[in-house]
Amino acid sequence: MNEQKADSMLCMTSEEHKYLEERFRPGDEKGAVGIDADAFLKGRQIITVRVQDPYMEIPLHKHNYIEMMYLDQGQITHFINGTEITMNPGDLLLMNQYAEHRELQRKSQDRGMVFIIRPVFFDIPLQMLPDGSEIRNFLVNCMCRNNPCPQYLLFRSGGRNDIRNLMENLIEVIVGDNGNGGLISQYTVGLVFLYLSGMTERVQDLSQGHRDMLVREVLKYIEVQYKTAMLSRIAEELHQSVSGLSKMIKQETGCTFQELLMKKRFQKAARLLTETNLQVEEIAVNVGYENLSYFYRQFKKQYKMTPRQYRVVNRRSSWQKRYE
Repeated sequence: MNEQKADSMLCMTSEEHKYLEERFRPGDEKGAVGIDADAFLKGRQIITVRVQDPYMEIPLHKHNYIEMMYLDQGQITHFINGTEITMNPGDLLLMNQYAEHRELQRKSQDRGMVFIIRPVFFDIPLQMLPDGSEIRNFLVNCMCRNNPCPQYLLFRSGGRNDIRNLMENLIEVIVGDNGNGGLISQYTVGLVFLYLSGMTERVQDLSQGHRDMLVREVLKYIEVQYKTAMLSRIAEELHQSVSGLSKMIKQETGCTFQELLMKKRFQKAARLLTETNLQVEEIAVNVGYENLSYFYRQFKKQYKMTPRQYRVVNRRSSWQKRYE
């Protein structure tokens, strides 16, 4: 597809122009303007692409989709989360839903391709990437809805032909009328990411707190689901391998998943012993232990006394404090 034909097919529609003009109305800004994916993605569409309009000013904004920009020619300067970065031909920029950004400098000859992508699009590219890669961590963060951490990745591909060819193929697939276009585009993006993930010296990982975010999600999961919590379940939800997540939890907290889970279960059991009249057997089941002898053994190891002794001692202590 030649450049002139591509630009004519990928220009914003009049409706899209009108939407952005209304959102970017001068004098109405109160912080970053929110842009909705539904203005560009129709029906079940999960990815689309637009050639950047060189005459439209883009003020500070954020969006509820993933934005991927590929710079074909020229040079564009961005201001993202307080950081100024400049894109050169062949560079690729990924921004998640929480990144606030605007363009500082743009000329008529600059040509950037902007991909508007719903997070669900990355299900397949995510499966193609190895654990621990910068791009995989970025995508996991994008798909975890409870994490408000702004992130972006900048790849300096140096205008490599293999990346350029894949990006051109991706554009043709998106604008083409192929019944399998959605699936092909997902695998094409996965291939782009695989090429980029092998270029670690050219990757600027400007994201923060990814590991902290994952561990916070695990701790929140244990806090709420302590009765039935399983490492495999939360690993699947966070798109992590069990072994990788287990290692991360140990490194960040100093405890294994099972140690954290047991600590939480026995904290809950101790409260129930002190604050309720439930039988010890009922309390064991309530905190996730069907094996009563195991519960007794671990409780005594934790508190240096049996559950019944703990109840007597702590209830007596609580009465003494009440009347002091």
